[in-house]
Amino acid sequence: MLHWSITFLVLALIAAVLGFSGIAGAAASIAKILFFIFVAFLVLSFIFSLVKKPKA
Repeated sequence: MLHWSITFLVLALIAAVLGFSGIAGAAASIAKILFFIFVAFLVLSFIFSLVKKPKA
């Protein structure tokens, strides 16, 4: 998922340089959404790994 965020971020930067503001804005929005989803999954994974540890 982080790969897709970076891909859309690069696409947004290229589109912004070329002057396609609509495409750049859309790609940046998608990249931001995917990044926050990735961060949420990362936090959930960390919490579940702490909860799931065997108590030995």
